[in-house]
Parts: sequence; C-alpha cells; structure tokens
Amino acid sequence: MAVVGNIDRSSRAVPQGVIARHPLTAYFVIAYLVSWVIEVPVALSAQGVLPALPKPAVAIAVVAATFGPTVGAFVVTAVTDGRAGVVRLLRRYVQWRVGIVWYLFLLIGVPLIVILGTIVVPGALQAYRPILPALLAAYPLAFLMTFLLGGPLGEEPGWRGFALPRLQDRFGPLRGSVILGVLWACWHLPLFWSGVWTPPTVANVVMFVVMITALTIMMTWVFNHAGGSLLITMLMHASFNTFANRVASPLFPAPIFDEYGLLPVLIGFTATALVLIVATRGRLGLPAGEPSPGLPRAEGS
Repeated sequence: MAVVGNIDRSSRAVPQGVIARHPLTAYFVIAYLVSWVIEVPVALSAQGVLPALPKPAVAIAVVAATFGPTVGAFVVTAVTDGRAGVVRLLRRYVQWRVGIVWYLFLLIGVPLIVILGTIVVPGALQAYRPILPALLAAYPLAFLMTFLLGGPLGEEPGWRGFALPRLQDRFGPLRGSVILGVLWACWHLPLFWSGVWTPPTVANVVMFVVMITALTIMMTWVFNHAGGSLLITMLMHASFNTFANRVASPLFPAPIFDEYGLLPVLIGFTATALVLIVATRGRLGLPAGEPSPGLPRAEGS
C-alpha cells in the first residue's frame, strides 16, 4: 500500500512540477485547451463537418469557452502560489479604488475612440441612423450581460490577472503586451468559423490580430495605472465589446462594415495605442525598475 501511495503522489507531482517550472506556458496551454475543446466542435458543426448544433447549445458553448483563461489562471496560481495566491487573485476582482479618471476613460473615453474610428471610414457618416436614444436606453442591460457572459468575467482573470504581470516582468510592458495581444487574438480563432462572428477571411483575421494587440497595449496602460485591478480591466473589456456591437454598429450601418466590421475598432485602437507608445516611451504606465502590478514581490516570471 505504501508503494502504491508513493506512486500516486509521484504521478500528481509530475504535472505540478511542470506547471511550477513553466507557469506562463502552462497557463496558455490550459487556457487554449479548455476553450478550444468547447469551441472547435462548435466551429466544425457550423462548417458541416459535425452534425448541426441547436442555437441554444451554441450560445451556451461560446459562453462556457470564455472561462478557459480563468480556469488556467486559477489552476496555475494554485500550483505556484497556493491558497494565498488564489486569494490575492480573487481580491483583485473587487479592487475598485483606482481613481475616477479610469472609470471615465473606460466608460466614456473608450466609446469615443470607437466612434472616432467609425466616422473616419468612408460612407459611415452617410449611413448614420438617428436611433441613439433607443440604443442608449438598452445599453445598461447590454453592458451587464456582456460583462457576465460576453468575455470580460471569463477572460480577464487570465489575460490580465495572470499572464500580463508575468509577461511585463519578463519582457517589459510593450513587448509583453504585444506577446499577450497576439496570443489573446489567436485564442479567438475558432470563433471565426463558428457562424457567430465576422467572416473568416484573411483580411479579417489579420485585422483582428492587429486590433487586439493594439487594444492590449491600451489595456496594459490602464492596468498599470489602476494597480492591477481586474475590476477595471473587466469593465473596460465590457465597454468596448458592448459599445462597438450594440451602439456603433447599428448607429452607422455602412455597407463596408458587412465585410469589414472590425475597421472602426482597428482604426481607433491602433491610433490610440501608437499615441500611448510614443507618450509613455513604451513604458505604458509602468515605471522602469518597478515590478508589475498583480505580481507578488517575491515571484519571478
């Protein structure tokens, strides 16, 4: 019995040892694996490779898949930092004392960036529909549903809660953000073939990767100034998702957006990211020599 017990403990120690030695790699593997195990069958079903799924099942699957990053964050945190690390991560969910300016930026500034990115596209202003009051009336409920089910709650504990502090610590804020942006964007790839997203053309995929990378740079800037608050990054994630899809898109239904719906956010976020890179000299709010917010002082990357 003692031999069996030792073997059992040894078998559990092997994956835990790998995770402890390579926490970032382990995190991304788990985040991708959990989400893609759910999303890939949905995409194959939408493409006719697997039997068709009912729409409610697709909706539930897409929502469930958004929690892959959270699963990865808590699994790796539990292995590397134990219960104390898990508690620290949970506390950042309710870290709300960050200064009013950051709430104003994510609730007003981000929508303005989306609008400016929209109206510079040829044909957008001509397609304007005077339905803003109705859209704004429905906005609070849409924001809440997006926050809970549309990605922010499921994704941010992983991308900004776990990965960003370690990537900043290892590569610096700008390079770390670019790496995270590309990996975050690629994590979404099955959704292009799921039938619920923009058409999976090469142009749309490339625009999406660039847009998400630019958005990541913006979110790193906010994250660093907000002391690693997950509440702020979740609210920012909900802000751009909700406003772009529920306000800007129906407000300016230009024909070009039928094929290239990412153009407004691509333009707005890329321009903003470039300004932030120049204005902060690539530091994105993280002083040189300082540890990243959200990273325990004694922890390496």
